[in-house]
Amino acid sequence: MLETLYHHWHLLVKILNELHFGLIVEIIINIAIFYAICKAFDIFQKSVSEKILSKDKTSQVVKLIQILNKILKFTLFFIMFASFLQTHGYSVSSLIAGFGITGLAVGLAANSTLSSIFGTISIISDKSFKIGDYIKVAGYEGTVESINMRSTKVRTLDNFLTIIPNSTIASSEIINVTAGHKRRIFETFSVTYDTSNEKLARAVKVLEEILEKTPEISKDYIVYLETLSASSIDIKVHAYVKTKNYAKFLKEREKFLLKAIAKYREEGIDFAFPSQTIYMAKDSNED
Repeated sequence: MLETLYHHWHLLVKILNELHFGLIVEIIINIAIFYAICKAFDIFQKSVSEKILSKDKTSQVVKLIQILNKILKFTLFFIMFASFLQTHGYSVSSLIAGFGITGLAVGLAANSTLSSIFGTISIISDKSFKIGDYIKVAGYEGTVESINMRSTKVRTLDNFLTIIPNSTIASSEIINVTAGHKRRIFETFSVTYDTSNEKLARAVKVLEEILEKTPEISKDYIVYLETLSASSIDIKVHAYVKTKNYAKFLKEREKFLLKAIAKYREEGIDFAFPSQTIYMAKDSNED
């Protein structure tokens, strides 16, 4: 009986040795350690993120912490994998040298990805914009729908979803329209040259009165006679609507223009339109 058990045990040990049992156990232990450390990273990330979001729910620092967490995990994996190979007699430096050409190709392919990651870090650290902001960048404009490690998704006014690499955004001029506290009305009112002096002064005054009586318009407005153009006398309005919302701004500007048009017509002030006067000289030889 004992001889049979010993035989089976000896056979089991032989099979395990042939299967490199020790190597398998070592791999499992390394995987378990890697998983445990990654789990600790995730718990730490969640704790810090919750603390930041409790103070500022729109903070983009949370995105940066997520990126750093992924970089730390990748670095940990690389170090553990290299150590494992070195322990089992593989020269890591020789291995890297052996993949020199492949590494170069991978490096070139990953260059744009790395640029986008650093672009993401730049966007978040500069607090250039956040989800929900209306921005103008790289020839596009629209509302930011998401910011990830590689790109930013912007919903344009045509309702198209535009995906812009963060490396492009980081190297471009960014205009955050939402960050503005108010939006500008910059309009020209052109009146005819035959407008009397009194009506011309009244044309300026009418616009000032409308702006003054509109609570949605900031009081730092200015109305002035700008220039004498080819076919009109031009009056310029420079004012601000107290809103960040683009749709609301358009409606407030519309209200202002409708009031101005109605008042000009009521006052008998004529709007100018492009015109040209042609003088024809009479031929002296004609009778």
